[in-house]
Amino acid sequence: MDSTDRIAAVRRFNRFYTRRMGVLNEGLLDSHFTLTECRILWELAHLESGAGITATDLGRLLDLDAGYLSRLLRSLKERDLVKATRRADDARQSLLQLTPAGRRAFEPLDQRSQQEADALLGRLTDSQQAELLQAFQRVQSLLDEPGARPAKNSFILRPHRPGDMGWLVSRHGALYAREYHWDMRFEALVARIAADFIDRFDARREACWIAERDGVNIGCVCLVQARDEETNAPVEGTAQLRLLLVEPAARGLGLGDRLVAECHRFARDAGYERVRLWTNSQLVAAKHIYNKAGYRLIASEPFTGFGHDLVGETWELDLPSPR
Repeated sequence: MDSTDRIAAVRRFNRFYTRRMGVLNEGLLDSHFTLTECRILWELAHLESGAGITATDLGRLLDLDAGYLSRLLRSLKERDLVKATRRADDARQSLLQLTPAGRRAFEPLDQRSQQEADALLGRLTDSQQAELLQAFQRVQSLLDEPGARPAKNSFILRPHRPGDMGWLVSRHGALYAREYHWDMRFEALVARIAADFIDRFDARREACWIAERDGVNIGCVCLVQARDEETNAPVEGTAQLRLLLVEPAARGLGLGDRLVAECHRFARDAGYERVRLWTNSQLVAAKHIYNKAGYRLIASEPFTGFGHDLVGETWELDLPSPR
């Protein structure tokens, strides 16, 4: 596909999406408000209680021309939907807020938007919804401003559920191939680890956490009973941290630290004395997380695997004794 075909594909999608979401209608959401007016009302409705925003900051946030924004605000003020009050600390600036009438006007818009999104998703199965949300997340991460980051803690951690292990295997395979050029034998190893986790799962001693943001999986980790590599016999008092992964779009949020901390909390509650993990000398970011958490390197060994000559490393953390 050459550049002309790619441009045509982007424009075709834009036409489809604007039609599907009703953006071309004269009034958005069957209202007498335009799309831009609805977005202004949304931004003002979601300010912290009692807070306001300057027109300059609002224009920067929405990337709107100052003259166009001024005309829109004048119209909203004339309809008693938006008010401007002088800043207490700087009388030269005014802060924009919704009036009570503006809040009453926004509420049905917000409800109709929720209903339309619910109806759109309701046509899809759960797996199709997850696929769509992941596609949204991917588009946003690719087109976002360089250096833009979501807020820290803008995610939840939840237990694994059906479908998560398939995602976990797929993302490990894809990311390690892209970032380290490891071949599909690594994905096969992850698949075996994931299958063993499900087959042997003991909720009292083992756990998996899936990090999720806006309904999209962005990270994971598992904690299992450590086992002897030769005999598969449990190693007394020792847990093993496995399959830590953070999606590229979610890096910089402290998610890796949080996932590892959850493993330690669970391990202490389950009565483990230590946590062990196996990693690779190449995985600098992961090793930084382990080092910060107090792990120490106890063994390393060169090996050939996943299409490369590598160095495997075993790290261990002693857990504090319960008081």
